[in-house]
Amino acid sequence: MRSIKDGFRFHAHVVKNGITPTIFTFNQLINLYSKHGLLAEARNLFDEMPERNVFSWNAILWAYIKNQNLKQARGLFDSAPSKDLVTYNSMLSGYTNTAGFESDALKLFMEMQSLNDETRIDEFSLTRMLNLSAKLSMESYGKQLHSYMVKTANNLSEFAVSSLIDMYSKCGCFREAYQVFDGCDGELDLVSKNAILAACCREGELEMGVNLFWRDLELNDAVSWNTLISGYVQNCCEEEALKLFAHMKENKVRWNEHTIASLLSACAGLRSLKLGKEVHGWVLKHDLGSNPFISSGLVDVYCKCGNMKYAELVYVTIGTGNAFSVTSMIVGHSSQGNMVDARRLFDSLTEKNSIVWTALFSGYVKSQQCEAVLELFSEFRVKEATVPDPLIIISVLGACAMQAALNPGKQIHAYVLRLGIELDEKLVSAMVDMYSKSGNIKYAEKIFRRVSNTDAVLYNIMIAGYAHHGHENQAIQKFEEMLERGFRPDAITFVAILSACRHCGLVELGEKYFASMKNYNILPEIDHYACMIDLYGRANQLEKAVAFMKRIPIEPDAVILGAFLNACRINRNTKLAKEAEEKLLRIEGDDGARYVQLANVYAAEGKWVEMGRIRRKMRENEIKKFAGCSWVYVENRVHIFTSGDSSHSSAKAIYSMLLILTAELNDTAPVEIKTRIGR
Repeated sequence: MRSIKDGFRFHAHVVKNGITPTIFTFNQLINLYSKHGLLAEARNLFDEMPERNVFSWNAILWAYIKNQNLKQARGLFDSAPSKDLVTYNSMLSGYTNTAGFESDALKLFMEMQSLNDETRIDEFSLTRMLNLSAKLSMESYGKQLHSYMVKTANNLSEFAVSSLIDMYSKCGCFREAYQVFDGCDGELDLVSKNAILAACCREGELEMGVNLFWRDLELNDAVSWNTLISGYVQNCCEEEALKLFAHMKENKVRWNEHTIASLLSACAGLRSLKLGKEVHGWVLKHDLGSNPFISSGLVDVYCKCGNMKYAELVYVTIGTGNAFSVTSMIVGHSSQGNMVDARRLFDSLTEKNSIVWTALFSGYVKSQQCEAVLELFSEFRVKEATVPDPLIIISVLGACAMQAALNPGKQIHAYVLRLGIELDEKLVSAMVDMYSKSGNIKYAEKIFRRVSNTDAVLYNIMIAGYAHHGHENQAIQKFEEMLERGFRPDAITFVAILSACRHCGLVELGEKYFASMKNYNILPEIDHYACMIDLYGRANQLEKAVAFMKRIPIEPDAVILGAFLNACRINRNTKLAKEAEEKLLRIEGDDGARYVQLANVYAAEGKWVEMGRIRRKMRENEIKKFAGCSWVYVENRVHIFTSGDSSHSSAKAIYSMLLILTAELNDTAPVEIKTRIGR
């Protein structure tokens, strides 16, 4: 009985003719039904058997294990009147392959060691336990198993060797993995070769892996080629992966879905939409679009290349059941700031991994929806029992920094300390940045001093923080300290230190730092030029600003012209301001803030006609300036206020308090205040 149709035909025949099959035939039918996922039919046959042997019990036991119904499988295992090594190994295999049953596997294996010789553990039992050790990264237990295998001569077959290599590699013991491979008495078999090749790729030892791959090339199979292609992708050598695939075709090695999935990962890593489309066309040509590995890979390519329209089309085609595709879509929408769709997909997931949580957090931060970040973090703490990924904490701290929300920032800091989350370089930098931007430079300084392995990023944050808080001397000292300690400054460092110089009018020092940028092969950018112009303007050296503008090798943009306009205002030079006006409005003619800036320059010098001209031009072009806003974090929420705003629920109380404070400042009589409040 080779096919399920043959099985049904034979079964119908014996039932119709009242024939009682032999135990052997019953066992064959149970195996056949089990193989095709017909568990109920297999169980009915088992229950109808007038007599059973150990093979019958093993057949029905394996049917339940294959169906991942381990509770029922264990019940049958315990009920079996006689068990052999196959019975024990079947149950052990079920436990080791199913998440959440690891402790049951360990208990059963210990029980097997105390059995008689007929059911004593064999190579299969040991390799199952090696796989479990690899899965749980239990290096010490894996080494004990290895010792036992050597003692009982169960370490010699290719499957035993490959399992040992896999275990050591996944436990982070590459040297031991290679020693196992090296001890194969010069005989290179395919299974062991593929295992050590995977270990090399996992460890990042690509050169060793490549040398091994091309040795005895005729021994390689599709798994060997796929392993190295995947290894190249995992180690950010996507172009090499594509070249190897070309060699694979030249050598007429048959590719499979794993090959295409790795190719798509390479396209995603390269952010190459063109290559991704080519692979997609190839997938359609060979009718592989229904494969979940490939379809989810296509979604990932389009998402990472920023083409959400194509990603959506593929996603709709394959349906919504693929968790990997859903994750890619969430990451894609979040990266483009489309948080409505990202949140909708996020809510559709019954189980959420750290990738989707992190993507949603970073998406909200990128789109500056800071309150949504804090709300999401509260949701995370309620729904997830796990310690959050450091990237989630970094996103939350970033939101606090954006809003200068000190209290929530402190709460996150306390949360990190309470959970014992390791403060790596990125997390420390985010913490220091949050305190610096939230107005508490002293806390930022304290954390900075406690860090033993400071880096250039951390120095940049501190220099910028000091400059922002008006501690220019400390910013300059920190910059000099950074150079003394051998850290190489970057473009961000120079923006921070030039900002410090402009705040306190240190023209010569600013010029020195600006000139030193070429020593570090750093080309000045827009912000550096703007800082220098602002520096000259604040120091009442407008002629230097004019000369500097002429030396700028790029076409001045709105930022540079805006800085120059501000310098003109400080130095009361409306003539130069008018020259800058035409260029500025040509670049940002639709920005109301620029019109207001120009109007203020003319108003400061009493040039009312010019101011009126700018205001008329603003009205004629229907240009509006966005109202400025301020915010404060009180009672676990952000309160936002704009000029003349009365929409806040506590507006009456706020304005009443404002009148009282104004009265105290102006020494106004309390009676007048009450009268005005009453009105």
